[in-house]
Amino acid sequence: MIKTWSYKEEYIKNRKTILKAIDKTLFSGNLFFGNQLKKFENSFIKQNKSRYGVAVGSGTDALIIALKALGIGKNFNDEVITVSNTAIPTASAIISAGAKPIFVDIGNDYLINTLKIKKAINKNTKAIIPVHLYGQACKMDEIMKIAKRYKLKIIEDCAQAQGAKFKNKLVGTFGDFGCFSFYPTKILGAYGDGGFVTTNSFKMFQKIKRLRFYGIEQNDKKNKFNRIYYSNEHGLNSRLDEIHSSILNIKIKQVKKFIRKRCQLAKIYNKELSNTSLLLPKENVNCKHVYHLYTVYHPKRTKIIKELERKKIKINIYYPYPIHKMKGYLSKKNKDSELPKTNNAYKGIFSLPLYPELKIKNLKKIIKILKQILIKV
Repeated sequence: MIKTWSYKEEYIKNRKTILKAIDKTLFSGNLFFGNQLKKFENSFIKQNKSRYGVAVGSGTDALIIALKALGIGKNFNDEVITVSNTAIPTASAIISAGAKPIFVDIGNDYLINTLKIKKAINKNTKAIIPVHLYGQACKMDEIMKIAKRYKLKIIEDCAQAQGAKFKNKLVGTFGDFGCFSFYPTKILGAYGDGGFVTTNSFKMFQKIKRLRFYGIEQNDKKNKFNRIYYSNEHGLNSRLDEIHSSILNIKIKQVKKFIRKRCQLAKIYNKELSNTSLLLPKENVNCKHVYHLYTVYHPKRTKIIKELERKKIKINIYYPYPIHKMKGYLSKKNKDSELPKTNNAYKGIFSLPLYPELKIKNLKKIIKILKQILIKV
């Protein structure tokens, strides 16, 4: 079976180094907030060209902490503009922070349609969460102009796009915060959950560092409660442990290699499938796509997937339902009629296998079988 994604090949290749790092960490006697975390945080902000940042328990927590740091959700009527064509955590985080998600439609690239944002803004709007989906950056120049004009905050959801760029600038460095995920499938994946919040504001850095650990002060030496078990404000329990930090310290050195391989595989897909009936992903002008996912569209998706799985090729759909159609997130504020492209996309999108350790011979096998199926459907 060829899977859409697998971590085993990567683990086998790095097994000795990873086990050695874990063993060293366990013998250190420090499982939280130790040297491995410090090293990883420093490496991550350096690689992603942010001034400050903290590692947290998950990508979802990263979004919640960013929202809370900005005071969004303290007022029950606070609204945050985002898209419905995204992972559940984007909306879940907004609600968990105490605010309301307001969905606007997407463009042909599956990213937020910037032309639709202004219409959704009202007196309750506090922020925009652009989702850099599938590995491609949103049009951040247009989003920044809108945010500046209406005095809105920007929290970038970078869970699927670490290393992606817009106008040669890395995602996560445009807005007030950049939120990343280290879920195993991601560009930089752990072997469990993990996340990161980046910012260029020292004041916000101090706040998110408190919020991730019950509001306990950890980096303000002038505060008499610094590093004392005393909460200065209501916070969360969202820690990246030393074991996962040690694993990510190994893998972060390979991020550029991971991205190069993903782009190489995507390039082969693009070339070989260009003359088929599939709607292929397109790299937008001024963008560097990192291909977290290779997502295509076809109106006869169900039949194609069934045939591929019969040939032992596993296919995933990201995402089978847009959030505004899920029972847990139904809202009168989000009108189905205002999201035509979103409603069309989910009926035909699916993602082909793509990850750094995917063998070229398996990629060519997928392409060959897929072409045969497409002729018949």
